[in-house]
Amino acid sequence: DSRLAPVGRLDMDSRGLLILSEDGVVAKAVIGPASELEKEYLVRVLGEVTDAKLDLLRHGLELDGRRLRPAQVTRLDGQQLRFVLKEGRNRQIRRMCELVELDVADLFRVRVGPIRIGKLPEGRWRALTAEERAALIA
Repeated sequence: DSRLAPVGRLDMDSRGLLILSEDGVVAKAVIGPASELEKEYLVRVLGEVTDAKLDLLRHGLELDGRRLRPAQVTRLDGQQLRFVLKEGRNRQIRRMCELVELDVADLFRVRVGPIRIGKLPEGRWRALTAEERAALIA
């Protein structure tokens, strides 16, 4: 009869790692205003990826009148980018890409802090270990 709530969110067009918990300490560590946990995404984009666009994605954008925190954005190959964020504004990666004339074709979250999705099949779940919980709230 446990009531698990999502800790953070993925929009309906995104996929990947989602943490569910009834543990308020874990929730605060992951999505609280003071959270410094990194969230990592693999993003396939459409459009011309240039060094100037990558620089803007890393340092030069604002959303809703507020400057974004610096992001780690690297080009993996062709149209595949890796984003590492320390904030999670609404549809942030999609909106960032839009600002530099890139369209997101696929967005997959692979990591939240120390927790990696690994080889967990889509639609499946597993419990966090005590060590993973401790690492999230450290």
